[in-house]
Amino acid sequence: MTRKAILWAVAMLTSTGLLLTPATAGGKGTGAAPLRLAQSNLFIEINATDGDAGLQLNLDGEKWDNIRIVNPRGATILNVSGSSRLKGYGLTGLTFESAEPPFRQFPFSRFKARFPAGTYRFSGTTVGGRRLVGSDRLTHRIPQKPVIVAPAADARVSTRGLVVRWNKVTRPQGIRIVHYEVIVTQQEPERVLDLTMPPTATAVSIPPEFLQPRKEYALEVLAREASGNQVITEVSFTTT
Repeated sequence: MTRKAILWAVAMLTSTGLLLTPATAGGKGTGAAPLRLAQSNLFIEINATDGDAGLQLNLDGEKWDNIRIVNPRGATILNVSGSSRLKGYGLTGLTFESAEPPFRQFPFSRFKARFPAGTYRFSGTTVGGRRLVGSDRLTHRIPQKPVIVAPAADARVSTRGLVVRWNKVTRPQGIRIVHYEVIVTQQEPERVLDLTMPPTATAVSIPPEFLQPRKEYALEVLAREASGNQVITEVSFTTT
C-alpha cells in the first residue's frame, strides 16, 4: 500500500471513531478461555481487466475494542482500536480492501512479498476484557481469469433476452472454483444486480426488469477459489 493510501485509510478510520495504532492488542484478560472470531477471512482479489491486486478482509465476532492481525513472519499488518464514542461500546465486524496499484507500478511479485502466504493470526480484546482470537491461511493460489463469451465488449444488446455467458475456469491445474459471481452495474443512475452462481454454471439470464433502454452497463464475472482468492473480468455494454 502506498504512503498516500495509508494516510487516507488512517484519516477515514479516525474520522469515524476508529484509531489505528502500532501497539499490541490491549486489555486485561478475565482468565476465561479466549473466544474465537466467527469469521476471519483474508483473501486476494485480482482484477484481470485492470491488471491489479488487492488484499481484502471480512471479519466478524463478539463486541470488541481492539483487533490486531499478524502475518506469518510475526509482523503486525493492522491494529484497530475503538476510540471516542466507540471505546467500550464495541465493534463486531470489519471489512477492508487495500489499495490496488496497477501491476505496471507494483508487480504481483512485490504484492506477494508484502503479503506472504501462510497463516495470519488475529488477536484482540472484547468489550468485557476477554481475549478474542482467530486465524486464516492466505495463499497465492490464483485462478485463471474467467473469459466472458457474451455479451462482447462494447456490444449493443436488447433489454430482453440478455444471457451472460463465460467459460468455466479450470486452470491452473488443481484449482477448485466454489462459485461465480455476475455483477451488472447500470452507470447512471447507479443500480446493481449481483448474482451468485454455482461452480458448474457457465451462463445466467439477466432479468429484463433490471435493464433499461439506452443505458450503459458494466459487467463483471468473478471466479472465487476454495482458498477465498478471486479473479474478476470486466466488459461494458449498452442497451438499445
